[in-house]
Amino acid sequence: MDNTTLLIVVGVIVGLIIGFVIAKSLEKGKASKVIGNAKKEAETILKAAKVDADGIKKDKILQAKEKFIELKAEHEKVIVSRDKKMAEAEKRTRDKESQISNELSKNKKLNATLEEKKKDYDYRIDYLEKKQAEVDKLHKSQVNQLEVISSLSAEEAKEQLIEAVKAEAKSDAMAFIQERMEEAKLTAQQEAKKVIINSIQRIGTEEAIENCVSVFNLESDDVKGRIIGREGRNIRAIESATGVEIIVDDTPEAIILSCFDSVRREIARLSLHKLVTDGRIHPARIEEVVRKTKKQIEEEIIEVGKRTVIDLGIHGLHPELIKAVGRMKYRSSYGQNLLQHSREVAKLSGVMAAELGLNPKLAKRAGLLHDIGKVPETETELPHAILGMQWAEKHGEKPDVCNAIGAHHDEIEMTNLISPIVQVCDAISGARPGARRQVLDSYIQRLKDLEDVAFGFTGVKKAYAIQAGRELRVIVESEKVNDDQASELSFNISQKIQTDMTYPGQVKVTVIRETRAVNIAK
Repeated sequence: MDNTTLLIVVGVIVGLIIGFVIAKSLEKGKASKVIGNAKKEAETILKAAKVDADGIKKDKILQAKEKFIELKAEHEKVIVSRDKKMAEAEKRTRDKESQISNELSKNKKLNATLEEKKKDYDYRIDYLEKKQAEVDKLHKSQVNQLEVISSLSAEEAKEQLIEAVKAEAKSDAMAFIQERMEEAKLTAQQEAKKVIINSIQRIGTEEAIENCVSVFNLESDDVKGRIIGREGRNIRAIESATGVEIIVDDTPEAIILSCFDSVRREIARLSLHKLVTDGRIHPARIEEVVRKTKKQIEEEIIEVGKRTVIDLGIHGLHPELIKAVGRMKYRSSYGQNLLQHSREVAKLSGVMAAELGLNPKLAKRAGLLHDIGKVPETETELPHAILGMQWAEKHGEKPDVCNAIGAHHDEIEMTNLISPIVQVCDAISGARPGARRQVLDSYIQRLKDLEDVAFGFTGVKKAYAIQAGRELRVIVESEKVNDDQASELSFNISQKIQTDMTYPGQVKVTVIRETRAVNIAK
């Protein structure tokens, strides 16, 4: 049993060994076959890769050749262009050299000519110097002979001759100047009078004088109590809302509205009219009516400004300036309504500018805006002319218009012909009889100041301000002031008045000098 098992085991082991050997043999044969196939495929792949590599190589070589040919062509073009430029530069250089050679040859010829002329001039100068020496010697000899004959030296004779010529020339010059001045004055006065008269004849305005007090008429005195209200609350509400003082006195069927600002007075008057007509008078209603009236007045101011500029033919005015023109209706200057005054000055300026051949539209514009500085209610120390000029500059007005506004009271220097026209027309408008109202004390003081200015000069004996301050007559002492000094004194007094005083229109200064010889026969 044991032997049988052993044989089986041995047989199995031998079988396994034989099977293993057979399996190894088979595996080795299969592996040899696979390796052979792999070698064949590798050779096939290598052959294909070699063929592809040869194709790629040929393509790359071909591309490299084409690129080389292209770069070579471009290089040849650059070389050709550079050669062309060099050839052109060489040609220009040759032309410049040729031109320089020509210039050098010309310069050589000119130098030779100049040398010849210089020699000629030197010869002439020497000749002239010799002649001059001979002339000087001869002149000296003649002067010596004249001095012996006249018993005067040359310097003395020269001084006498100069003095005689100066005296004669001065006399002739003074006579000529006097004649021309008289002729110019006569012509200028005639032309100026003609222009001014023509301008004034074309203008007709109403003479309106505004006061600081307005009278509001009532249907009956019963309304006064309703306006005052219980314990005066209504009248206090009106005064608070409008800024106007309301005076209720014994005047029958009337109350007085007092305020320096005519716009406030007009608002108060219209508000009272609405309240009295409506019948409902109490603080709440008063505030509502005053507010609506203020808005109405503002609209009316703008409308008045627009209508004014349209009437005068002025275009392109800034809205703020139009509003300021409308507010002129409620302003006054020395009792003269500012809007009427400005319209009058604008028309006068336009007519005068047209007469003188200037731009009438520009003159009208400057005339209308010349007193625009009186409209603002803000407190300022600037003169109204300067303030108006700043306003006009701020709102884009032309320099000529701004200068006319600022210079119409000589606050700044005039730089164009429109400025004196506006100044003269402003004086014409303000100087009309009844146009303005002045306080008696200030009027008398102005006349006294005029006379004091004259007494400040040497030789003045008497001075009289006449024709309402339009003329100053000065009587001088004939022993201290001659005729020539009298003319100079008149000019100096007029300049002093113009510099130191403020006055409407113009002041004529007349200096009177006379010599009296008095004897008594006994």
